[in-house]
Amino acid sequence: MAYSHVLLGAGEAPAALVIHRIGFADLKDALRRGLDDFHAMPTHAMFLCAIYPIVGLLAARLAFGYSILPLLYPLAAGFALVGPLAALGLYELSRRREAGLAASASHVLDVVDSTSIGAIVALGLLLLGLFVLWIAVANAIYIANFGYAPPASLGSFIHDVLTTKAGWTLIVVGNGVGFLFAATVLIASAVSFPLLLDRDVGAAVALSTSIRVVQKNPVTMAAWGLIVAALLLAGSLPAFLGLTVVVPVLGHATWHLYRKAVSGHDSPRPSPHRHGGEKRYAADFPAVLFPWARSDR
Repeated sequence: MAYSHVLLGAGEAPAALVIHRIGFADLKDALRRGLDDFHAMPTHAMFLCAIYPIVGLLAARLAFGYSILPLLYPLAAGFALVGPLAALGLYELSRRREAGLAASASHVLDVVDSTSIGAIVALGLLLLGLFVLWIAVANAIYIANFGYAPPASLGSFIHDVLTTKAGWTLIVVGNGVGFLFAATVLIASAVSFPLLLDRDVGAAVALSTSIRVVQKNPVTMAAWGLIVAALLLAGSLPAFLGLTVVVPVLGHATWHLYRKAVSGHDSPRPSPHRHGGEKRYAADFPAVLFPWARSDR
């Protein structure tokens, strides 16, 4: 039963969700609402997303300190592949604010105790797997063009990439493959994580619903993907610090985009797990994140 819940949610049958057609005006309104949420909750949003510039700077330090310079760009670009998972707290804040509930940093942890957590973890592992695969593929593309020897210096690496045939092959093929990974993540996660926060529908239903949204709105969702990529690039340029604003705005906007694209009032909502007063210990982490691992079930 627990595995069925993770895939199909709490209902006796897969949820019947309605997919709406959305346009460019909806993208603009979602961004406006996302910016409004950020203005209303700036401290919370920046607190939640402070890890982005930190991780970016750590990645840069690793690249310059441990001869993995060729992977710096794939690592930075790959953050977008796990962004939908990392933005869970932002979706939750927007959901609570929309419902007229108190929204503070502490509320982002409510998702851990939700009946949707198993499905969220399942989809999160999918995104993490794609991220790891992307780094492996990017490394293979570099090796195919430049071999196993690390760059002698930053200057020589830039020179080789920009002025040689192998370098331009690396740029074209690497960015082409990266585009395919990004498109896959957009299709799989366009609305899936916000949907799981809002409805207990299961990972399979959330994934198929996200695919259906993209199928019904291919041009609009392609434009959304370009907007996300452009804003993430702009936020990454000043030492990744711009992401403390860009990521929360995009996270909040994604919640509002989901609300425009999907409806399903008959679908069950997630509810807190009942622990029956059982004590919880730090040693139980991360097993307590998985509903099938709980002894009270």
